[in-house]
Amino acid sequence: MAQQINGRSNTKPGTLLKNQIPIRTYSEWDEKRPGFVEIDLVGHDGGDAKGEYMQALDVTDVCTGWTETQAVKNKAQVWVFEALEDIKSQLPFELLGIDSDNGSEFINHHLFRFCKEGEITFTRTRSYRKNDNCFVEQKNYSVVRRTVGYSRYDTEEELKVINELYGHLRLYTNFFQPVMKLIEKTRIGSRVKKKYDKARTPYKRVLESPHTAEHAKNKLKRQYAKLNPAELKRQITKLQNRLLRLASLKEVMRKQNLNVNKKKQAILGEYSGMGWSEKIACRASGEGGFSELPHESAFSVNKGHNQGKNTKCFGVDFYVRQQGCLATFLRETRNCVLHSGSI
Repeated sequence: MAQQINGRSNTKPGTLLKNQIPIRTYSEWDEKRPGFVEIDLVGHDGGDAKGEYMQALDVTDVCTGWTETQAVKNKAQVWVFEALEDIKSQLPFELLGIDSDNGSEFINHHLFRFCKEGEITFTRTRSYRKNDNCFVEQKNYSVVRRTVGYSRYDTEEELKVINELYGHLRLYTNFFQPVMKLIEKTRIGSRVKKKYDKARTPYKRVLESPHTAEHAKNKLKRQYAKLNPAELKRQITKLQNRLLRLASLKEVMRKQNLNVNKKKQAILGEYSGMGWSEKIACRASGEGGFSELPHESAFSVNKGHNQGKNTKCFGVDFYVRQQGCLATFLRETRNCVLHSGSI
């Protein structure tokens, strides 16, 4: 059975500032009013958390379901904060509250000061309780993962393509994708009965809200009149295919480099097990890739008490040591010293 790549949490909780940011309780938020959002990062690591890779900042409004997404090169505070400011300028309503997890990319002085100066309520979830951010966690899959998948993205070209893709996706999702909201949940014995409201797009929910300014509603209506959902879908598919080609090309190059490294290690392993005369013969014949190994004359060592002795063979040992074969290096060095007659 093939193993499926799933998302993982790679964030570390903040420490000093954490106690100043209260844990969100639902009584503190007016969830019937647009502007209170949940935020989260989605890592595009492809199952390998080594090195730097892209993160997607996902922002979801609790009342309307309006979702904004932007990719950043890594989870550094400066990039996350810059993306959050860009998203704030695109929201069709005033940003009133932010609820995040306990990662240091959110629990930091930049965001804390930003919320304090803007009179924005800043709360955090309980540790290891993903259901506290259930709205944005749902969008992490339905919007981000279903669009760009679980591959690893870590290049500038991929970052450019993904953000262009998210630019079309935000319009397609918010203006043309209706969603239902849970309004009631009743437990009857061992069964849970759920009741949902009528499916509406986030765009419709924003227009229906009495808290949305009239000029914002008029701007949305003008924007909606110019949009073509079929054209948006074609653009999204086109960018998805381009992103897939970039990821596939990168994987092919990675496998080629891996095969080359394996071949070099195999040659070094075979070379290290040979005797001194066999090494000279193989290198002279050029068979099996042995001609690529450096010749002793290129690494002649004639310093101090070694002057006048045959120490040119140390060049091969240095080459082997550079490849990480420490045991082979020590064995070859001993043979070389014996050959030179120093002991």
